[in-house]
Amino acid sequence: MSDPKHLLERVLSDSTGERVLVNDFHWEMGGDINHAATVNTTRQRYFVKWNEPQYAHMFEVEAKGLELLSGACPLKTPQVVGTGSTDECAYLVLEYLAKGFQNAQYWQKLGEGLAVLHLKEHACFGLDHDNYIGKLPQVNSQKSTWADFFINCRLLPQLTLAIENGYVSETFVGQYRLFLDKLPDIVPPSAPSLLHGDLWNGNAMAVTGNKASIFDPAAYCGAREMDLAMTRLFGGFDQRFYEAYDTVNPIPAHFEDLVGVYNLYPLMVHVNLFGSDSGYSRSVSQIIKRYL
Repeated sequence: MSDPKHLLERVLSDSTGERVLVNDFHWEMGGDINHAATVNTTRQRYFVKWNEPQYAHMFEVEAKGLELLSGACPLKTPQVVGTGSTDECAYLVLEYLAKGFQNAQYWQKLGEGLAVLHLKEHACFGLDHDNYIGKLPQVNSQKSTWADFFINCRLLPQLTLAIENGYVSETFVGQYRLFLDKLPDIVPPSAPSLLHGDLWNGNAMAVTGNKASIFDPAAYCGAREMDLAMTRLFGGFDQRFYEAYDTVNPIPAHFEDLVGVYNLYPLMVHVNLFGSDSGYSRSVSQIIKRYL
């Protein structure tokens, strides 16, 4: 990679259509995939993510996901300044959001905002384009029932990938397939809601102006329980979030009993991201065995 400052100046100039000079930049967490930086320029401050040129489509569909969420709920999403690629990198340039405080009002706004996002029903499950969760492809083929979509576009593709990667045993595969056969009788029917799709606590933030923000989506239309269940993983959300959500869009009575089932998808994603020694496959097995 060339000098990051010069690369950022080129990316920002391409995105804004004007010459941008970088005063300084600060490296940020980019997950396990991308480079990321907060960039101070002669114009304003930006948040930039970039990677090798072959990741251009990943950034393109992330931008689409942000725009979908922005138009559908009151939560703040970073505005897309530009996305594209050069001979050196693919990139996504976003509005910079200054971090605020996770007080009671933040959790209330986050819960209410997500509830509003989930209230509007859509015609079918899936989306008109595929995208990614982390660096893994996410299949969004449109389906008329939740069980069909959950099995064939979420759980089965992750099993196939885990088999290809050699991350799961024959016993695991056999139990997983038996569980998939039972799944239509386990998960209740659901209406399709637009979802963030990767809603753990690292992808939500209090921002200045007393607002709640969500970002880094893996958006699609699915059962709203998927977003709610994922908020229980990796540190979880404050109880005030769930109370606020419930006042706007009551949480289904079956949710508590099925949190593990809805979280099978992100857990399998982590099997495929981090391998057979990560412990995630054991978590999947424990959930599945309850239903066999």
